[in-house]
Amino acid sequence: MERVEHHASFGGRQEVWKHASKVLGCEMKLGVYLPPAALAGEACPVLYWLSGLTCSEQNFITKAGAQQHAAQHGLILVAPDTSPRGELIANDPAYDLGQGAGFYLNATQAPWAPHFRMEDYVVQELPALVEQHFATTARRGIFGHSMGGHGALTLALRHPGRYASVSAFSPIVAPTQVPWGQKAFAAYLGEDRGEWAAHDAVELIGTATERLPLLVDQGEGDEFLAGQLKPELLQKACDAAGHPLTLRLQPGYDHSYYFVASFIGDHVAHHAKALKGD
Repeated sequence: MERVEHHASFGGRQEVWKHASKVLGCEMKLGVYLPPAALAGEACPVLYWLSGLTCSEQNFITKAGAQQHAAQHGLILVAPDTSPRGELIANDPAYDLGQGAGFYLNATQAPWAPHFRMEDYVVQELPALVEQHFATTARRGIFGHSMGGHGALTLALRHPGRYASVSAFSPIVAPTQVPWGQKAFAAYLGEDRGEWAAHDAVELIGTATERLPLLVDQGEGDEFLAGQLKPELLQKACDAAGHPLTLRLQPGYDHSYYFVASFIGDHVAHHAKALKGD
């Protein structure tokens, strides 16, 4: 790993690192916020943030305002890029497929399969790398926004015991039922809808073997609310399965990082309670 950026922030340090990913077959960047406790040598839990369509590692670290809350609670924040990138990596001219749109799954179809393995990257390679280079505890949390909210929910549901906490902003909760997910899943996974269902939070809730409490914030002024996000489907699935869900509909808020920044403190506190007992 090579550090390419660092800034003092709330007594800690916001860094950006790059490394050669064996899983993805390309160079990847990630944001790492080290709270004051980490700089003092204390082992800290790690909270992973997954960003949405078109984003890189920069959006969260520059717009969410999470550093002050991570500093308060003694959490390391890790924000990876949203997909493999590079001239030799498959891509699509549309914003919702290809580079910047990895959907946090392992693609099985050409031309995506050789590099688009974001599930293995986020769940396996990335934490191994972080835990090798920084002083961490064994406890991890995961959260995200939009496509990244989808990723946080599905990766937590698909990998019980891997994460101690999970939350999401404006998540794509039922990708098999909305245009964003249907387009990406057909490209990455093929036409077998059984494969699609394995990456759909609404479908996964019913068979979940772990009951991590879910915190979901959704803006009622979100332009994608009715067509792409459909949080009511997650509420219905959780009610049917008895899965704990706190779904907060926030009047007037849209899909932007202004919304994320407004409630990021609540989410970091939610994770800190599970990760540290704060």
